[in-house]
Amino acid sequence: MAEKILKSKTSPANVLSWIFGVVVVIIGVLNLLLVHAVPGAAYLLVSLLYFPPTNTFLKEKVGFGIPGLVKILLGIVIIQFTLGVSDLGDMLDKWTL
Repeated sequence: MAEKILKSKTSPANVLSWIFGVVVVIIGVLNLLLVHAVPGAAYLLVSLLYFPPTNTFLKEKVGFGIPGLVKILLGIVIIQFTLGVSDLGDMLDKWTL
């Protein structure tokens, strides 16, 4: 069973899912270190939704996975929240000057 979960097809959607999952993990770690533990932990938990093995695991155990459209909408919300509302976005603004 573990082999089946770890074997995922290489497709553009899976590659983008891995990339965005890693980006959300990085945002979570930065929040843990620079802002507060609660939003950092929340970002780390949400990042699990983007990794293809998690989707495969959900399909096998629960019977359904997270649709791609939901992942895209959640990604837009995450980026908007990180850059617009959170303290991490304010810190990034100060560093870019």
